[in-house]
Amino acid sequence: MTQPHDRALPGEVSPITVHIDRWRTALPPDAWPDAWPDGLADSGLLWRRDVFAVAQAWHAGRSSTRQLLVAVLMWGYGPIGYGAWRTVRALEGDPDGKRLAYALEGLRAPVRDEEALRTAYQRLRDPKESRLPRLGPALFTKLLYFAGYRRAAAGGAPGPGTTALGDGQLQPLILDPAVARQLPAEAGVRRGAEWLPAEWLAYLHWAADQARRRGVEPDEVEMAVSQGRFTHD
Repeated sequence: MTQPHDRALPGEVSPITVHIDRWRTALPPDAWPDAWPDGLADSGLLWRRDVFAVAQAWHAGRSSTRQLLVAVLMWGYGPIGYGAWRTVRALEGDPDGKRLAYALEGLRAPVRDEEALRTAYQRLRDPKESRLPRLGPALFTKLLYFAGYRRAAAGGAPGPGTTALGDGQLQPLILDPAVARQLPAEAGVRRGAEWLPAEWLAYLHWAADQARRRGVEPDEVEMAVSQGRFTHD
């Protein structure tokens, strides 16, 4: 039986492969994440935990919103050849990071309500607010996930930036085509890509309920759904 990697989160099957040199060459220097793990240049492997490390640095004021976006999109695009080019286009739409900062401001709070999630989603969806080029819901929900997720600490005791399971705080999750096409009708999500804020929130509530029933983290439900491993009660 294969043992889980020590950097894998519960439910995470494998890391994402990235071509580091390609990304380094394409990106503006200020956007490169300073909080990347040692050895990334040699391994070219990214785990969710690595992106969360950049998000933690962002929460602490040690990484910029542009660096956080790059970390998320490197993981999101993985080895796809046009990923770096599209990321540069998104960065060009927010050269000082203020549009992203405006979208994510409600996720910095230790405790945030459902309205903060709705607002962040809507701002990233609206071109008049924080929508960036080449950054639709399939990608910006990844940004919301890494920026806003509060994970239960080992043993159930909350650590910095975490909450215990079952405290009622809704967790942001990734919603992309791989997830949407596997979701049951009761999750409230249409097939497609331009989901409304209400659809995303309905999915978050559905995943939270499934997580409570199973005693797992909500993102473990998302991983199981996206990988076709989710089984209905």
